[in-house]
Amino acid sequence: MLWLPLLAVLLPLAALAGERPRTNFLLHCSGCHQPDGSGSAQNGIPNMKDRVGHFLRLPEGRAFLVQVPGTAQSSLGDGETAELLNWMVVALSPHAVPANLLPYTRDEVARLRATPLNDVAAVRASVVGRLQQMGYKIE
Repeated sequence: MLWLPLLAVLLPLAALAGERPRTNFLLHCSGCHQPDGSGSAQNGIPNMKDRVGHFLRLPEGRAFLVQVPGTAQSSLGDGETAELLNWMVVALSPHAVPANLLPYTRDEVARLRATPLNDVAAVRASVVGRLQQMGYKIE
């Protein structure tokens, strides 16, 4: 139940930011991840629903969400990307968001984007494996 106070703070902030993050998700992410974040297992697109928030429990998971090519190479600016990621983790997996969540910032996104991933699948597998060892259900 620790996530309830967090949601009480983050959801109004998301509303203040307007519809831009949701619109950016629909324009830049939903083509592969689906409008609801469910992905496409048969096409190797991960399901983010009720899972993506767990990635923020690990520094390398947090970095992965920025460095994955779809995010890192998007046409969105660093500030818009931070806004989108902050919206996405709360909107798609509110129960998975850690209680001590620090929102992404423009500077963090810029720094992480400057270090591309060499092996996306291996990095994701490593993050997912560590999260599974911690007891979080992620496929």
